Amino acid sequence: MMQNVHLAPDTDEDDLYSGYNDHNPTYDTEELENDTAFQQAVRTSHGRRPPDGVTRPMTAVRAAGFTKAALRGSALDPLGQARGPAPPLEARSEDSPEEKIRQLEKKVNELVEESCVASSCGDLKLALEKAKDAGRKERVLVRQREQVASPENINLDLTYSVLFTLASQYSANEMYAEALNTYQVIVKNKMFSNAGRLKVNMGNIYLKQRNYSKAIKFYRMALDQIPSVHKEMRIKIMQNIGVTFIKTGQYSDAVNSFEHIMSTAPNLKAGFNLILSYFALGDREKMKKAFQKLIAVALEIDEDDKYVSPSDDPHTNLVIEAIKNDHLRQMERERKAMAEKYIMTAAKLIAPVIETSFAVGYDWCVEVVKASPYVELANDLEINKAVTYLKQKDFHQAAETLKMFEKKDSRVKSAAATNLSFLYYLENEFAQASSYADLAVNSDRYNPSALTNKGNTVFANGDYEKAAEFYKEALRNDSSCTEALYNIGLTYKKLNRLDEALDCFLKLHAILRNSAHVLYQIANIYELMEDPGQAVEWLMQLLSVVPTDSRVLSKLGGLYDSEGDKSQAFQYYYESYRYFPSSIDVIEWLGAYYVDTQFCEKAIQYFERASLIQPTQVKWQLMVASCFRRSGNYQKALDTYKDIHRKFPENAECLRFLVRLCTDIGLKEVQEYAAKLKRLEKMKEIREQRVRSGRDGSRRDGSAGSGECPTPGGPGSPGSYKHHEVVAKHPACWFYTQGILARAN
Repeated sequence: MMQNVHLAPDTDEDDLYSGYNDHNPTYDTEELENDTAFQQAVRTSHGRRPPDGVTRPMTAVRAAGFTKAALRGSALDPLGQARGPAPPLEARSEDSPEEKIRQLEKKVNELVEESCVASSCGDLKLALEKAKDAGRKERVLVRQREQVASPENINLDLTYSVLFTLASQYSANEMYAEALNTYQVIVKNKMFSNAGRLKVNMGNIYLKQRNYSKAIKFYRMALDQIPSVHKEMRIKIMQNIGVTFIKTGQYSDAVNSFEHIMSTAPNLKAGFNLILSYFALGDREKMKKAFQKLIAVALEIDEDDKYVSPSDDPHTNLVIEAIKNDHLRQMERERKAMAEKYIMTAAKLIAPVIETSFAVGYDWCVEVVKASPYVELANDLEINKAVTYLKQKDFHQAAETLKMFEKKDSRVKSAAATNLSFLYYLENEFAQASSYADLAVNSDRYNPSALTNKGNTVFANGDYEKAAEFYKEALRNDSSCTEALYNIGLTYKKLNRLDEALDCFLKLHAILRNSAHVLYQIANIYELMEDPGQAVEWLMQLLSVVPTDSRVLSKLGGLYDSEGDKSQAFQYYYESYRYFPSSIDVIEWLGAYYVDTQFCEKAIQYFERASLIQPTQVKWQLMVASCFRRSGNYQKALDTYKDIHRKFPENAECLRFLVRLCTDIGLKEVQEYAAKLKRLEKMKEIREQRVRSGRDGSRRDGSAGSGECPTPGGPGSPGSYKHHEVVAKHPACWFYTQGILARAN
């Protein structure tokens, strides 16, 4: 056994790694430049000769392009460069059928893409034209393929893409019949795989056409052809079926669809629609259960804590800043806002009906919300409860509900105080309104509603400059606060800064294009600036928004009358009278117009209506009698004057006309009326003398600058007739003149 064991030598001279650096000098390329024999071989054909006495055949290198003849008397040319450049490639024939088919197919694809791009840009007409053009060219392409190759080589994917694009564009352009025909072509072609899914699109078209039975039929056909592995698609189709059942009033069938969805893959829309269905059926308990299911739907979004930096690491802070407002974060916000909207709407819908009173119903909803991830919505529901009290005109309960929030966190406190300020402002309790407006502003200085309400209370006290400052601050915090912009325009108008007021209302008009309030204010400012042309133009725009508003029509009539255009003025005054035949100003103008144009008979009906509206005003009855007299109907005029005299025996003007008419006709009553007139004039003269003597006595007894209060019946005093005169106004026009807009959350 030991004979196979070899011991290592003990000498130190042998190296374990010796021999690794030894090499054959033949392979040393570093000295080739100094090797004379090698350089000679390179420059001549000496190196190509075989060894002495050996003739090696050349067949071994012939395949590489070397020949024996080429070795004789020629230089070394291993790349064949002596033969010159390679000949050019043969040009492709553009007239060949295959090339024409390829080009046409490329063009069809381009048209389909252009149609999709135009549709995404909103140019539906161009998208349809491109889709039609793609369809025409695709049919030409199919015919050419059939002539050149077998039918199996037809590009089915391209045909499907062209037909689907065309059907989609027909539907987008509301050409539903053409869209359905195109979809039918796709669905009936057995060569298209999964074409049955397009029955969903056909169902959508029938739904738009309100053909609900066919829509449900096609949805169910599509549902049958979609395998169960495509769970999300099946859920969406079932949701469409449920919505269609709601539209047809088949709420029980709708409940079945939405209940299946909520048990399989719950989502917010299905949960909300389930609540609507139970609401329509009037099932209180099921409404409660459906609301709890809606609350339990998971949003699958990250918590806000993720966007708060846990440390002072600069890199981490940069990453958090980058993702704090990225597209994913915006999508999360939108999803959360949509969930809150569904929950709030559902709560407001079912709260009045699930319990004996809406207050108890709101309390139940609040308790359910507090036990859910949406706990912050509980306060909003409480505020909505107060708003509901307001709608029912139960101001006391509304105020009590809102006062509960005075000790809550600043956001909720500010919202509640804002609503309280709005409530007290509507009740003209400006001190309380100002107090709660201050509380709202102090709780949240950036609340534009609170600042607007504070400005309103200051405006009501007549401090217009300070009110403007609050409105400006509200606009700085929220440039879209239209109430603040409207009110600051009114404030500038009060301060007679008409240019600035006009600028505010023009900005507001750019935001609220069809607001009657804004259009009226712009027209009114132009009227104050003595620019009737512009005032008329803006009133015409206002008339397009509220074509039956009598005050706008009468305002236009007044502007045309001031310009001397009586015919246009008459047209608008007459239209105003048609829509509101109780405006004294309009009636008076129309009556005077007919009198001026010598149509006294037509003026009579207007003055008679005025006398019905204001029976205590003698002037309208005198005008009726005057019209009878002017038209030559003296007997009717006499009877009218007699009737006026019975009602107003101390009216001197009536007695004068009675005396004149009786004299002209030759009646015996003339002496009686003349005596009454004389006695009345004498009494009037005595009364005037007493008034003059009383004034002279007061001048002698009184001192200069005594500052006497006006007599209770004096002109302009609260007891004067002028102050108490009631003029009927068009009820639909109150908002043009009411002024300040308050704001609630």
